[in-house]
Amino acid sequence: MTNSYDVFIPEIWSKKLVNMLDKNCVMLQCVNRNWEGEIAAQGDTVKIISPAAVSVSTLSSSDISYSELEPTSTDLVIDQQKFFAFKINDVAKVQANTSILEAHLESARKAIEEVQDGYLLGQHTNVPSGNTIGSSDSPISLNKSTIYGYFVELAMALKNSNAVSNGQRPWVVINPLVESYLLQSSEFIGAHKVADETLREGAIGRIAGMDVLVSTNLTAASNLLYVLAGTNEAITFASQLAKIETLRDKDSFSDLVRGLYLYGAKTVVPNALAKLVISTGSSEAAATTTEPTAEPTAEPTAETTTEPSGTP
Repeated sequence: MTNSYDVFIPEIWSKKLVNMLDKNCVMLQCVNRNWEGEIAAQGDTVKIISPAAVSVSTLSSSDISYSELEPTSTDLVIDQQKFFAFKINDVAKVQANTSILEAHLESARKAIEEVQDGYLLGQHTNVPSGNTIGSSDSPISLNKSTIYGYFVELAMALKNSNAVSNGQRPWVVINPLVESYLLQSSEFIGAHKVADETLREGAIGRIAGMDVLVSTNLTAASNLLYVLAGTNEAITFASQLAKIETLRDKDSFSDLVRGLYLYGAKTVVPNALAKLVISTGSSEAAATTTEPTAEPTAEPTAETTTEPSGTP
């Protein structure tokens, strides 16, 4: 006799949850997964091979010299380990159906997505100084009048770093506060006006040639907030829902459900990232901020600044 709780078998949980994570996480639209490979346990390493630069010379004689190429490698360590664990009592078990399964999966997805999105957004610490507009000491003041100029600077910083090439389409991730300024800007192209051009899944539109995505995981810290832009070449990500299993609770009339999720990320092309550091308060720094310049800073400065720590 088939039990209605059979829909909760681990294989079904795993397949559905993986599909939900792939479709809904904001930052998964902005990274590549070229080196994912097989991940069996926390601490596994994915080897990333970067090709060496090839030089071009002028042919001045019949002799051709050959340079020896030495590709470099770097390790992507799967060092993030998250789990969820909860009980489902026998009363719910008797009444279990597909909608209950979906509800629990949605809760697990939201929990995983929140920490995963924050972790990927934390890669903003790898943005080179030459691609950073504003600083913790001198944040920019953003509003509906200045937002387009600063977003143009972001896009130009990526282009000046040769990040936008080979069909790479840049993206920019903002939070709802910045979105409120953007929606008041006449230069913003909403998703319904993009026509035949393709937007990333979840993008609300485009500005300065960048797809715009919104994440609530971009929060302010110490009156500072950042806006992250880049291309999918910048960050590589690898993850695996390693295990979902169900157990019988010996101390109650309940079943135990638990899952293990492993992931890791690495900024492999820092020049393919750029960011704004903006003020969210009425601080003195914000009051003295200048308007955007016509050209972004192309070269890193010698001065070092302290950016917002953690995941704002």
